[in-house]
Amino acid sequence: MSWHDFHQRQRAIAAVLDSARQNPAQALDQVPAPFSDATELLRALQHKWTQQLIGRVDVALTETGDAPDGDRIQAVTEAWRTTAAANPVLRDLLDRNQADPVLRGDAAREHRMLALASGLAEPAEPDAEVVRVGQAFLQLLRATGVESSRTCLLSLR
Repeated sequence: MSWHDFHQRQRAIAAVLDSARQNPAQALDQVPAPFSDATELLRALQHKWTQQLIGRVDVALTETGDAPDGDRIQAVTEAWRTTAAANPVLRDLLDRNQADPVLRGDAAREHRMLALASGLAEPAEPDAEVVRVGQAFLQLLRATGVESSRTCLLSLR
C-alpha cells in the first residue's frame, strides 16, 4: 500500500466516523472508496480500534511493571476504557456491528489479548478457554468498576 492509498483509506474512515456521529444506524450504508464493500470497511475500522487498544495496553503494562504494586487487571481495564472514551463513535459502530461474521475472529483475538495481558489466562491454556476468559473480562469491565471486575474474574479461575 502506498502512502497515497494509506491516506485515502484514513480519509474514508474519518468520513464514515463523521457520518456515524450524525446517523449511527446508517453509517455503513454507503461504503466510500477505496473500500470495495462493507466487509472491507468493517475490517479497517476494527483494525483502527485494535491498533489503538494494543498501544494503550502495552503502555499500561509497561507502567504497571514499573510500579511496585502493579495491577495488570486494573491496567488493562483502564487501557480499554481510555481507548473507548477516546473513540466513542468507533466503539459504538463496532458494537452495532458485532454480530457481523467478519468481526467474530477479530473479537476472539481481542478477547484473547485481554485475557493474557490482564494475567487472567496463560498462553499454554486452551485457546477457547483463554477467549472465554477474555470475553467475560470485557463484559465485566464494561458493566462494573475495576474492583468488582477483579473479584468476579478471579472467581472464574
